[in-house]
Amino acid sequence: MSQKQTFEPEAIRIAEQLRCAIIDGIRQPGSRLIERKIAVDLGVSRLPVREALQTLISEGLVTQRPRSGAVVREFKASDIADVIEVRVALELMTFKLAAQRYTRSSLDELRCALDEELVSARCGDAAASRSAGTKFHDLVNLMSGNELLCELHGSLGGRMRWLMAQHDDLLEMALEHERLYDAIAARDVAAMDVLIPRHLETSRTSAMTRQQKVLAGAR
Repeated sequence: MSQKQTFEPEAIRIAEQLRCAIIDGIRQPGSRLIERKIAVDLGVSRLPVREALQTLISEGLVTQRPRSGAVVREFKASDIADVIEVRVALELMTFKLAAQRYTRSSLDELRCALDEELVSARCGDAAASRSAGTKFHDLVNLMSGNELLCELHGSLGGRMRWLMAQHDDLLEMALEHERLYDAIAARDVAAMDVLIPRHLETSRTSAMTRQQKVLAGAR
């Protein structure tokens, strides 16, 4: 019996390639994203590139400028603060619902993602650790059992992944996730009022520190 194949739309694949390049710092803030050049580099037509850029603009990772066209977004302090404020509200609700609604199997899956993050962080594998950390949050979103919340998180996914990539202390982030996991497992809803703001303050501080270094290096 032949195995059923699934085909990913070209625009989605290109968007993910560009998204990863932006989040990983390969495409620097303020750099132009020239539709024609990207199409040539990737060996595709310009239409899926145009669609991919529109997706990234909607996610807030790319901005459209009148003369320059599409450019990689330069996150300012106010941008970071805005994302954190929204995340606090969303994450509080999401983690509290997850603590109330998780199943044994979903908790086991969350534990696996956490263990992967801890191992990767201790080994200094930044890419694997951040990927596992993103998966941790994605799984908590699903555990909440709220489709609208998942949609809202999805619309902020690019910016959240960008924030995750600003963390230099991988183990600190993994250990914060472990404390959140423990609270979920214990169905300790009240603990989220302390843990979530603390967790996102770590994100804010890390992002601000990284941005200051970038600005200092540009001078």
